[in-house]
Amino acid sequence: MTVEDNKKNDEVAIQRLLDDGTRSLHNKDIEGVMSIYAQEVVTFDIVPPLRYMGADALRELWEAVFSSFQGPIGYELHDLNITVGDDVAFTHSLNRISGTMNNGQKTDLWLRWTACFRKINGKWLIVHHQNSVPVDMEHGKAVLDLKP
Repeated sequence: MTVEDNKKNDEVAIQRLLDDGTRSLHNKDIEGVMSIYAQEVVTFDIVPPLRYMGADALRELWEAVFSSFQGPIGYELHDLNITVGDDVAFTHSLNRISGTMNNGQKTDLWLRWTACFRKINGKWLIVHHQNSVPVDMEHGKAVLDLKP
């Protein structure tokens, strides 16, 4: 198998992992969501604190997200770009999260997302990911109404 064939196979494996994670997020399946992350994952999210260290902290964050939504969560990856090396890879995309919050408020938010992967025991896992939104520097406020 050529190097290019290996890279294509790894891209397909990462895409499958992200598809599984997206389905799990939609269904609020915490075990499915956590299965795409390494134990030592470091997360920079749009909610405090500045970083989450490790899978346990990330699990708590996802459980809080799940409990804040009524019903399923809409989650889509757009403009996904996957770059693969031998045992590391990264992706970036524009992601949309939508649904109804427990207070009845509808949300439909676009995020910028970057994820770094490492092949651990033959399986690609996320070791770092970051969600962000643009900031209006003049007013010091997040800009949440942008769409691609």
